[in-house]
Amino acid sequence: IIGNEGEDISGLTGGAAAPATTSEEKKEEPKAETPAAPEQASAEVPAGVEVITMPRLSDTMTEGKVAKWHKNVGDTVKEGDLLAEIETDKAVQDFESEFNGVLLKQGVEEGGAAPVDSVLAIIGPAGTDVSGVGTTKSATLSSEKPAEQKTEAKAEEKAAPVVSSSSTDRVAISPLAKKMAQDKGVDINSIQGSGENGRIVKKDIENYQPSAKPAASAPSASPAAQVALSFVQGEDTETPNSQVRNVIAKRLSESKFTAPHYYLMVEINMDKAIEARKEINSLPDTKISFNDMIIKATAVALRKHPQVNSSWAGDKIIHRGNINIGVAVAIPDGLVVPVLKNTDQMNYTQISAAVKDMASRAKSKGLKANEMEGSTFSISNLGMFGIETFTSIINQPNSAILSVGAIIEKPVVKNGQIVVGNIMKLSLACDHRVVDGATGAQFLQTLKTYLENPLTLLL
Repeated sequence: IIGNEGEDISGLTGGAAAPATTSEEKKEEPKAETPAAPEQASAEVPAGVEVITMPRLSDTMTEGKVAKWHKNVGDTVKEGDLLAEIETDKAVQDFESEFNGVLLKQGVEEGGAAPVDSVLAIIGPAGTDVSGVGTTKSATLSSEKPAEQKTEAKAEEKAAPVVSSSSTDRVAISPLAKKMAQDKGVDINSIQGSGENGRIVKKDIENYQPSAKPAASAPSASPAAQVALSFVQGEDTETPNSQVRNVIAKRLSESKFTAPHYYLMVEINMDKAIEARKEINSLPDTKISFNDMIIKATAVALRKHPQVNSSWAGDKIIHRGNINIGVAVAIPDGLVVPVLKNTDQMNYTQISAAVKDMASRAKSKGLKANEMEGSTFSISNLGMFGIETFTSIINQPNSAILSVGAIIEKPVVKNGQIVVGNIMKLSLACDHRVVDGATGAQFLQTLKTYLENPLTLLL
């Protein structure tokens, strides 16, 4: 017993009164202490205060930017009022308040950005001190309250009898949007919401356009009939660019956006070329490819059409004195173009040996710099991959590049009869500043003649 000095406690120490009093005090103690915990929590988040966090408005959103505040600190806010415009990684969306009160704090300045789930705003009774509110813990406590209320509301809806308006009760819609829909007679079941988690907001009602009613049957679908699909989310990876890749990107971008490209295409009947290659490869220690034959034919055709073997130089055109054909070779880092110098003076076997040697050293990064310089024309061949036709970007300072497709068996008309022919498609990309359309077409016709009559290349 604790009391003031000299106080009479005789009535407390005798008889049965003492235990009775003690027992009552013990019973009353828990009752007096019970509200202590809520008081402590309410000190962190005052009663009636709601902490609104930055919503996740898209599946890829990690932070949001406040494009515009529609309410200032001190303004009265009602449920359904437009609070702010939030800019995500995909669009700008209206964000409505779910609470009534006064805007006590703006967690993000207009034009500022904040991570998802960080404090966006605080709403509560006017004059409430929220200077200590806004930590992660406080935001969590506050955000759990509406979640619990929503859970209870959903439970009540399930328990309530089914009525004609039950389908609309399940639709996520702001109070303001719901009132606007009722005033306009809009069926909210036919609207796809643009708000958080598909919630219908004011903007959706304003932009609604009536249409046929295929969506009217959607509410009757049983939730159990809906199939939930789960996908494994892959992770993006990054690979630093090699120096080769950076050079390719720079040079091809410059070529594509400075040289006015145009494209010409032609079909070549390769029947005679196939026979000629078979005869040549029957010789001892000789093995040439169709690509070698195309390189040789191109070099000879360039002799007759020197304009195609020229370069643009600003205020003049340079007509190249030599025919140096660059052959595109794929390597792990990208693409390189070794150059066959004086190609028109080489025979089939010399071209074949040079291409094999340079391609091998290109893949092992053994080419010298001067072996990739000085080309006057380029050839790219994807026929070995089954590609029938494609176009290439000019390898400047060249004024043209030839793209070679696969040899495909196709029906052709020969001497009035439909027979099987071996057809190859070529496409020529030209720089219109140097090579006019007629010039490019004449070059392709000459090349076609050489490939369809390969013996003429031996003359």
